[in-house]
Order: sequence, then structure tokens, then C-alpha cells
Amino acid sequence: MRTDFALSSGTIAALDNSDALAPGPRPAVLLVPGYTGSKEDFLPLLRPLAEAGYRAVAIDQRGQFESEWASDPAGYTIEALAADVCQLATELAPDGSRLHLVGHSLGGLVGRAAVLAKSELFDSFTLMSSGPDAVVGQRRTLLDAGELVLASRGMAGLWNYLEAGARADPRYARSSPALLAFLRTRFMATDPVGLRVMGDELRTAEDRTAELAGTGLPMLVLHGVADDAWLPAVQAGMARRLGAAHVVIAASAHSPAVENPAATVRALLDFWRRLP
Repeated sequence: MRTDFALSSGTIAALDNSDALAPGPRPAVLLVPGYTGSKEDFLPLLRPLAEAGYRAVAIDQRGQFESEWASDPAGYTIEALAADVCQLATELAPDGSRLHLVGHSLGGLVGRAAVLAKSELFDSFTLMSSGPDAVVGQRRTLLDAGELVLASRGMAGLWNYLEAGARADPRYARSSPALLAFLRTRFMATDPVGLRVMGDELRTAEDRTAELAGTGLPMLVLHGVADDAWLPAVQAGMARRLGAAHVVIAASAHSPAVENPAATVRALLDFWRRLP
């Protein structure tokens, strides 16, 4: 179901699968999307997680799609976004019940900051298609170019630029008209200031893997076999440094929750069920 959470920073939009759960206490899962993403990126996971007995809440981060925009650019830094995650965590598990954190891409960096700030709020942390530091390669080039397009042509111009680039990629898969319309609507609802600041955060993130490992929290590093943001070898190295479980999702690139949801759900459930 579609719902909202009133945080000290503003209203956060969410999808909550609790309407599909039988009454009673359940372990909770907080799902945090990446750059230009939204709660809908986790939609294929929500019903399977409910069937497995988990309450799952997927959010739009501040400034994304249906969540309230920040009043100041500083509200879009990783640390500020992590504060939202920590506040949500206290709402989802107020009595100390189990809470698993999952962060996709930029959401993984935000989740990392939340864990470093208040690791006691979480029972586990999954980095989904997220890396140890700043994004590089083609994604970094796209961020650099996109910043210039946004400044000169605005959000509509940036959408057209990104779509043209995607269509030129040999791996491009044509979306249905309905999906394409949703993706454009979502993009255009994003705060352009947030887009710029979050992009800066992706380009300047520092490696905090040693600090994260020091929390002792159980962790999973999960990514697609063909991830083109942080390369699979980079994520595998991060998993080793964290002492984390590591799962590679077949038939998937940077968005395993959408590209191969069945395998993604299996990996998450296998990880959580092995926790003490």
C-alpha cells in the first residue's frame, strides 16, 4: 500500500507491504533506492517478502518522486539522507524488533552512513549494487555531462539527453509506453537541486569500508553479474574487506530487484535466515 512517514525533515513517501501480512509481529525491511530512483524500484520484492513473513517498506528518499523536497541543498547530502533512514528505523522497529536495511546504489552509501551513525538500530545491512567509494568510469562521465545539461536545459532537457544516450546503447531494452511514461513522470518530479547534490555525493564519496567492517553488523554484498556502475570485481573486493556474504545475481546488471527479482529475494531470505 502507498503510505507516508512524517519525519523531522519532512514527509517521506513509501510503499508498505504490511497490508498483505497476517496480524502479529514481523521482522521489518527498510529498502532505500538509488540516484534518480524511487520506492517503485523495489516493487517486485514486496509481495514475495510479505509471503515470506517480512514487513517491507520501500521509500522515496528526500527530493525523490513523491517525497517532500529539502528546503536547503545541504538536506541532500549523504549524512542528511542517512538521518532520515535512522529516524525511519526507529519508527519501523520501536520495540527493538528485527530490522534489516537494504540500500541500492546511492542508497547503499546512504545506508552505510546510517549504520556508521547508529548501527544498533539495524540487525543487518545489505549493499545492493553499491560500492566502497565514488562511482567511476562511464557512470562518472554521465554524471559530469548530465550536470552541464541540467544547468543549461533543465530537467526536461536532461531527461531527453539521458533517454537518447540509453537508446544508443547496444544493450538498450525498449520499455512499454506505460513504463516509459512512469519513468518520465518520476524523473520530472525529482528536485533538480537534490539531483545535483546527490550527483556530487556519488562523485566524491570516500572509502569507509574499514569503518563499516568495524561495526560488526552482519552484511551482504549483492549485485548483478553485469553491473556497470561499481564493477563486480570492486564489489567483490569490498565484500572481502567487510567479511560480508557475497551474492552475484545472474541475468542482472545494476538493478537486480527489477531485472531478476526472484533470485534477489532468494539471496536476501537466505542471508536473513542464517542470522543468529
